[in-house]
Amino acid sequence: MPQDLCVQLVPLFQDLSGEDQLNIQRSTKFRTFHKGDIVFSPHSDPQLSIVAKGSMKVYRITSNGREQLLRVIEPGGYEGESQLFGASNQNLYGEALADTMVCVLLRRDFMRLLDAHPQLSIRLLSTLASKMARVEEQTQFLTMGRVEERLASYLLDLSKSAGGSRRVRIPMTMKELASYLGTTPETLSRKLRYLEDRRIIARQRRDVVILSSQQLEEI
Repeated sequence: MPQDLCVQLVPLFQDLSGEDQLNIQRSTKFRTFHKGDIVFSPHSDPQLSIVAKGSMKVYRITSNGREQLLRVIEPGGYEGESQLFGASNQNLYGEALADTMVCVLLRRDFMRLLDAHPQLSIRLLSTLASKMARVEEQTQFLTMGRVEERLASYLLDLSKSAGGSRRVRIPMTMKELASYLGTTPETLSRKLRYLEDRRIIARQRRDVVILSSQQLEEI
């Protein structure tokens, strides 16, 4: 069953024995969300949300009321580690991007698990440090002056994540990508067309072929 995959998908739990993984699995609650459903919000109980199938975007609301996309969580990804350690969720939301299956581990259940598996706290702190580093990278990324710089950097990162493949797929809608890049959908459309017109990329909706990595690097 899909819910049986949740613990196996999360690197945090992979070094535990099968019996220990089963005990953790028994503490999770399996839920299905449809596209547009809110998976978690500042009003939810503190929890770790593990995506088993589908995808979930994580965003916050800025001071002017706009949605700012932070990341997209794919199967095997999870969100909410800091809440397990007692941090409050002030302004983060999770929303299903498609029909999405999620395993939820509530903080109160996790604290009971820590009594039996204290090594989990060390592994979680390591993942938190990695995530903070990625947030810092995105902060620096958004300081790039030109939108085309951010777009070129994003496409190159997608290529690296795909093992250097020149064929990549943008894992979010254009509206969400515009939010991630700190621009508007209209500006993003113009910048993509700019890259296409100069034969730097070829694109069919969200599927992109990088024709010239060198020119992207120069941008």
